[in-house]
Amino acid sequence: MRRQFYAHATHPANTSDAARLSHRLLSAFPLLRILTTSREALGITGETLWPVPPLALPPPGTPPAEALSYPAVRLFADRAAAVRPDFAVDGANADAVVRICGALDGLPLAIELAAARLRSLALVEVADRLDDRFRLLSRGDRAAQPRHQTLRAVVEWSWGLLDDAERTLARRLTVFAGGATREAAERVCGLPGAEVVELLASLVDKSLVEAAGEDGRRYRMLDTVRAYCAERLAEAGEWEPLRRAHAAYFLDLAQTADPHLRSTEQLAWLGRLDAEHDDLHAALRRAVDAAEVEPALRLLAALSSYWWLRGRRSEGAALAGDLLDTLGTEPPAGLEEEYALCVLYAAVGRSTGPEPRTQLEVARSIVYAMDQPVRQPFLLVLAAVAGGPPGEDVDLGLARQRYLTGPDLWVRALVQFGQGYERRMVGQATEAEREFAAALAGFRTIGERWGMAAALAELAELADWQGDQDRSIALTDEALDLAGQLNSADDMADLLCRRADASVRAGDLAAAHADYGRAAELARPAGTLELLATAHCGLGEVARLRGDLAEAHRLCELALEECPTGWFAAEATRADILVALGQIAAAEGDAGAARAWYRRALTGALEHGGFMIAGGAVEGLAGVALLEGDDERAALLLGVGAALRGASVVGDPDTARVEAAALARIGEATYQRAYQRGAAMPRDQALSLLGASPSASGA
Repeated sequence: MRRQFYAHATHPANTSDAARLSHRLLSAFPLLRILTTSREALGITGETLWPVPPLALPPPGTPPAEALSYPAVRLFADRAAAVRPDFAVDGANADAVVRICGALDGLPLAIELAAARLRSLALVEVADRLDDRFRLLSRGDRAAQPRHQTLRAVVEWSWGLLDDAERTLARRLTVFAGGATREAAERVCGLPGAEVVELLASLVDKSLVEAAGEDGRRYRMLDTVRAYCAERLAEAGEWEPLRRAHAAYFLDLAQTADPHLRSTEQLAWLGRLDAEHDDLHAALRRAVDAAEVEPALRLLAALSSYWWLRGRRSEGAALAGDLLDTLGTEPPAGLEEEYALCVLYAAVGRSTGPEPRTQLEVARSIVYAMDQPVRQPFLLVLAAVAGGPPGEDVDLGLARQRYLTGPDLWVRALVQFGQGYERRMVGQATEAEREFAAALAGFRTIGERWGMAAALAELAELADWQGDQDRSIALTDEALDLAGQLNSADDMADLLCRRADASVRAGDLAAAHADYGRAAELARPAGTLELLATAHCGLGEVARLRGDLAEAHRLCELALEECPTGWFAAEATRADILVALGQIAAAEGDAGAARAWYRRALTGALEHGGFMIAGGAVEGLAGVALLEGDDERAALLLGVGAALRGASVVGDPDTARVEAAALARIGEATYQRAYQRGAAMPRDQALSLLGASPSASGA
């Protein structure tokens, strides 16, 4: 007959005694089975372990109605109802309940203690006070064993069972925000490597640390355990040296990873940085808070490619903005490029006031005055996005030639991409296409996905302008696939908006609406406000073309309110929104309001060197001329708009409408004479005709 024997061991000595007794019994009775509960394994031959994990928690985004199906939430609801019979988890409080259960790691005793506090506190008060969880959860069942009466007692009891070496490593591990690999623990915690290996295994066996990740090579603490051990670290006076060691380790990791992110190895290295994201963020945040300018600038620069490629631009911008607040307008000696990166990253995350604009000009001057190989290659990307193209007084010929003949293949391709963009901005579409194609070939050579996606997107837009919608969509879809491999919500949102633009010109408003809507869904949580504004403006355009002018006006006004100001790409987006508002006013028959919107767009575009963007505003003014009965001027302005852009846009519904109406009124010959005169007009003459100039403050 088979018999079962139950043993409970709580103290190391008890565990050893239980192990010896179990071994003797099993040796004497081969059919015997023993069920043992303990904080660590007995460690005898034939033992089968059944770890008891915390209670399952709802994943992020779980609808309130489904939250109760998860054990942690169900336990909280049951215990809360015991002290407040009217309590139930519903749509109004589910988020707070899930937040409480998650903050308490799904630990049953902690959840029960938190639910019990509803006798005297509101649910939201319990959720808000979990930062001081040990004080909050200090009242439990008086009939329970002392170590089960409060949350602190539970953890203190486990802490008391550790030896000195285990306690040293346990408290030092709390410097890590997202857990640690063995290598990181060895480098940061200041203990011999062989000792760290054994101590980590011991802490895992004793349930103070869990071996996490698919390969079990990352060591994490539950937040509750970590909070207690962090108190012990502070008591030992070890926080500051540990923080500096942590910062040095993650700076080294980021600097090692950075060049690999611009190569065919980028996905593997992005994954590695993803695994360390929380600690990379924590290292930089702590350096910023401590006003340690040099390490903060170096780490921020090393992470710039990672943030951009992974669609974490708003995260980088927020940290850069906080660091910039302590820097002023003078870059630290020897860190000029890092300073410029910080300024430019901060710019893409916020509207710029007077001091940030001064810093932006300093950053631009640093970039355009460089006479040696760039140490921070991604600085060139941010300089274009935030600073815009150089002015006519800047000669980059020598620097570009050096980059184009230098050993860095990624920089070569990027410079070709930049030349293509500048050609496109000044209306040289054919030359732009050639440069973008060369850049694409260069990025393909090294297998760099972000660069390929960027070049494909520009080639797709040029194809769309030429009326080749099939090629445009194919190129955009290829770019979207690459952005998806990078898991970049920012780039996917941008590409979806571009594809939607092409769908509008192809007359497929349903497809455009779907893509703009998906882009907004991606841009909102990513915090990329200029892309969110672009998506809402696009939805407004769809509403206008469907005849719903009220909805179109609401969406475009929302986009204008959302869109940041003061940096190049944001101002380009604002100009597009202003043109869209002009089109709405024109559709309402209000020529005066439409003209005002278009002139604002024209002024903003010219102030930032965007002749391509200015083309759309001028074509809008052609529609105003049509409204006012000046059909020949409408044709002339359509030609001027095409000249500023460098090409007419085939299939644009608004341009097509103005063209058709003007042709019907003045005939083919008169229309073509006026159009060709505008298309052939030198830029200075065209701007004079419009009452504008590249530096105009009003038009």
